[in-house]
Amino acid sequence: MRREAVSSSVIASIGYDADSQVLEVEFHSGELYRYLGVPEFDVARLKRAESMGRFLNEWIKPRYEFVYVAPR
Repeated sequence: MRREAVSSSVIASIGYDADSQVLEVEFHSGELYRYLGVPEFDVARLKRAESMGRFLNEWIKPRYEFVYVAPR
């Protein structure tokens, strides 16, 4: 999955596959997670959030299952 760099103190890049509704988040620490079943509108909200890290912690993490992929 292709990821794009984002301006965040916690998140390095994000990628999204609309067909499978998988959001991929790479943290500056190198850890990589895939959040499953995330609708496109929540990804758009994440990208527009004043704080992407806070939005991820308060909205994405509590609502969607995730898979830890691997560190860089």
